[in-house]
Amino acid sequence: MGSTYDVTMVGAGIVGLATAWELHTRHPQLRIAVLDKEAEPGRHQSSHNSGVLHAGIYYKPGSLKAQLCVRGKAMMERFADEHDIPYRTCGKLIVALGEDELGRLGDLEARGRQNGVGGLRMVGPEEMREIEPYAAGVRALHVPGTGIIDFTRVVSALTDLLRGDGVPVLTGHEVIAIRSRGGVQVLETPAGEVHTRKLISCAGLQSDRVASLNTTPRVQVVPFRGDYYTLRPDARYLCHGLIYPVPDPSLPFLGVHFTRRADGEVWAGPNAVLATAREGYTRTDLDLHDLAQTLRYPGFRKLARRYWRTGAAEVWRDAVKSSFVKELQRYVPAVRADQLTFGPSGVRAQAVAQDGGMVDDFHLEADGDSVHVLNAPSPAATASLAIAGHLADEVASRFSLS
Repeated sequence: MGSTYDVTMVGAGIVGLATAWELHTRHPQLRIAVLDKEAEPGRHQSSHNSGVLHAGIYYKPGSLKAQLCVRGKAMMERFADEHDIPYRTCGKLIVALGEDELGRLGDLEARGRQNGVGGLRMVGPEEMREIEPYAAGVRALHVPGTGIIDFTRVVSALTDLLRGDGVPVLTGHEVIAIRSRGGVQVLETPAGEVHTRKLISCAGLQSDRVASLNTTPRVQVVPFRGDYYTLRPDARYLCHGLIYPVPDPSLPFLGVHFTRRADGEVWAGPNAVLATAREGYTRTDLDLHDLAQTLRYPGFRKLARRYWRTGAAEVWRDAVKSSFVKELQRYVPAVRADQLTFGPSGVRAQAVAQDGGMVDDFHLEADGDSVHVLNAPSPAATASLAIAGHLADEVASRFSLS
């Protein structure tokens, strides 16, 4: 391409688009472009998620996830109001099934209060039934501020804002090589070269691969697929809002839960199994290059040794519907197998360190004139507008954007 951009964002998911818009708003004099390899923005994690607006209860106080989630949820609701995107604050019950989970449930309440999440209260079985008549459990934490939204609508709105204000969002531009030429970075794509002075990548499932084109990332993406069942229309009455388990603090996954979505559907799940393709959304999708890269990675092998029992149980539930249903019935005993239809699925880009540790917070790496986002875990969609502000601050501190 003939011109040189001041800043180029690689990745047109919700975080990349939000960051590009934030930079454009702060620095309207800069020439900014957004590149994505797909035919349209937001094709992967941004559109393959449950659509929950998280309140910020799960995250370690003081962590970026905690700070950005609470702030980002409020920003997302304002954005939705401004752009006529419907959302609903339906609330969430985090359910303790037995006395052994009450300690962790109490810890969650304390954590949520430290994070500034309002309206939290413990409820007993009677109040639980008032909120979710079909939920089981001995006690629950009610999180009234949790909501639901269609994040694909947010992606579309951000794309329209950028393009409408002269910021190109160039699809079909997969970055396959990065070279330096005369102080400018040359991004090679199938659609031609893109020249840029500064580079930001927020490429989700491909983030480590993009980063490896001009640096050596210290983590690798390991993809985990989450499969959901959907309740048939005549069974949606079983869940009014959101019904969640008390999570295992040693894992970044929340466990199977019930989620009423913005379109009225109710999803049940997901599990978490190793994905055999980074962008594979069915059980039969297989990319030998993706799988081999995962299996060769020392960090994954250490992770697998540590959690093989948990992984085996997840695979069993994924393969055997009756096992999945049995897990769901722990929280909603009335749900039956014939009320559940398989699908859809999402793939989570989980950054794993060399020592086998799963990176739990947002993770950036920078080198020269590039900044790479290598881990943007849930609640990244909820927090995307706040993440954009944080990234814009990081970029401003590393680059001269005048």
